[in-house]
Amino acid sequence: MDFYAFGPIAAVLDTAYTLITALVDFLDPVAGALAAGLAIALVTVGVRGALVPFGAALVRSEYTRRRIAPRLAALQLKYKKKPELLTQKTMELYREEKASPLAGIAPALLQAPVLSIVYGLFILTEINGHENALLGADLLGARLGDSLFAALGAGAGPSVIVVYLAVLAVISATSWFTRMTGLAFAASAPRFEGAPDVPPAMVRTMGAMSWLPFITVVFAAVVPLAAALYLAVSTAWTLAERTILRRVLAPR
Repeated sequence: MDFYAFGPIAAVLDTAYTLITALVDFLDPVAGALAAGLAIALVTVGVRGALVPFGAALVRSEYTRRRIAPRLAALQLKYKKKPELLTQKTMELYREEKASPLAGIAPALLQAPVLSIVYGLFILTEINGHENALLGADLLGARLGDSLFAALGAGAGPSVIVVYLAVLAVISATSWFTRMTGLAFAASAPRFEGAPDVPPAMVRTMGAMSWLPFITVVFAAVVPLAAALYLAVSTAWTLAERTILRRVLAPR
């Protein structure tokens, strides 16, 4: 089943499309060739700004896991041969701390439908039965409905390819800083007496997973430029938001 063809979703998507095309028309006299790209950036920032409370919940859950980590480790050592009792004691600990083992997952799941609808604006050629004119617009000569590979295949000129490469460069830089800040945050976690050493295999796995943000770069090269621009703004916002919230919400 097509998620975007579901009646209520299609209606919401169509409303969002009407708003963003109106924004493009509003910006056009001032921004000219940048109007469509600027509208995409502004809509992305507006949506991500509205979702900041979910980001804050995610950061709080990170610090909660850090706070209870020593007690969880103690329980795992004490009841490692009694898995049922370990599960019971673990849940009791979470209830005592007024926390949930799913606290880090729920905010992401709640954001997903909203972000999926916004993303649909930038990848669908048709919305609720009519053409998505946004993908026919240009950004400095580059068609928003074409991917980098499509532009290369069509023989686009150097000035057009530079637009795609600039967007990919922003995503690449953001992915690098996301990786580095993630590693730094993990390394700053306090160690506690009696904590078991992390198995080498897990260390290697965590190291490999730290490169996952770069998948966005590959993905951005094959989706329409409108979607790539959305990914550039969204990932940059996420990096800045997470960095600021980790400082603001850090335990004193």
